[in-house]
Amino acid sequence: MAMLTDVYIELHVPDFKKAIEFYSRLGFKLLWRTEDYLVMKRKRSVLNFYGGSEKVYRHSYFGRFSKNTKRGYGVEIIIPVDRVERFYQSVRKFAKVVQPLELKKWGRRDFRIVDPFGFYLRITDRYEWVGKLDARQRKLIDDYKMKLR
Repeated sequence: MAMLTDVYIELHVPDFKKAIEFYSRLGFKLLWRTEDYLVMKRKRSVLNFYGGSEKVYRHSYFGRFSKNTKRGYGVEIIIPVDRVERFYQSVRKFAKVVQPLELKKWGRRDFRIVDPFGFYLRITDRYEWVGKLDARQRKLIDDYKMKLR
């Protein structure tokens, strides 16, 4: 079986029950779990979770920070979906929306939410991220190159 990606995201959370409830509502399915590890998958997206209890606060690196430290500061997790408008109507019923659904300058619609632990999630139209650029993406890049000259 081929790997979905070479980069996996691992979120350190104190409560697997909350993680499973929230991410299941976003369409992720539980693949497997142990006492302190959880793996969930949605289409080609995989999220890993570590901790699941107070143990998360004793991690060799992250344990240096206060329990009140904002989780995921400076990180945006991007989740592509089909039919983003419909998905938005569903998600706004249970998630904290911090930026409503809108068309962005790069020609895609997205909205931003925060999960129960404070991780910042961008839910976006599914599109070819690294393949052939469409006309709007190419124009943004060309405009940026012009600004650099």
